[in-house]
Amino acid sequence: MNSRTKIIQIEGIVGQIEMSIDLPDELKNNPDFSVRGLALVAHPHPLMGGTMDNKVAQTMARTFNQLGYISVRPNFRGVGATAGVHDDGVGEMEDLLHVTDWMRTPSSWTQFDATAHQSWTQMANTLPLVVSGFSFGSYVGTHLVQRLAELGRPAERLVMVGSAAGKWNLAPAPTDTILIHGEMDETIPLIDVFDWARPQELTVQVVPGADHFFHRRLHCIRNIITGAWLGMPDHRNS
Repeated sequence: MNSRTKIIQIEGIVGQIEMSIDLPDELKNNPDFSVRGLALVAHPHPLMGGTMDNKVAQTMARTFNQLGYISVRPNFRGVGATAGVHDDGVGEMEDLLHVTDWMRTPSSWTQFDATAHQSWTQMANTLPLVVSGFSFGSYVGTHLVQRLAELGRPAERLVMVGSAAGKWNLAPAPTDTILIHGEMDETIPLIDVFDWARPQELTVQVVPGADHFFHRRLHCIRNIITGAWLGMPDHRNS
């Protein structure tokens, strides 16, 4: 958790949703800092110990902060202070859709001291949205991205770490999806990811020696995401 992390609760579909908000360090001293976008980070399976504080989820959130994004890490149903019970990804996707609506509503941010007087909040409804997820969170993330596209408000990009391919029924992913997997993943074998990615012609970025939780390889996730953003359009420079 960095010094600009705030834990909040919002009203969800079945009750409260607990979320961590991670802000770029630049906002400490400059409330007029030009934010690049919003990033949603979905954590691993809640019945297997997954929470918004998972180290991979935190690494992704910090990486997006460094790229100029506001990061939001919600707890899935039944985790922490989030209401409800596990719903095999169905209710979880609906909750994430609700969270993205909240993120894209300027007035959502004015009720919290940490963001109330920051100028970027006025443009929250126009900022690009990145959807990212680790393991089970990547499964839910694919369905969220699909739904957002159907609703006419597509995500800027999808980032999948420790993809849940072969374990859950993932939705098709956009061609520019960032797909990161550990070579030695014991939970979701690399071959399953290749089998899912192959017909979609998706590129799989493999981290040599990394297990499912990327022990001692978290910096590789950061480096891959940061590198993938080089050359991407930046609305702040347009």
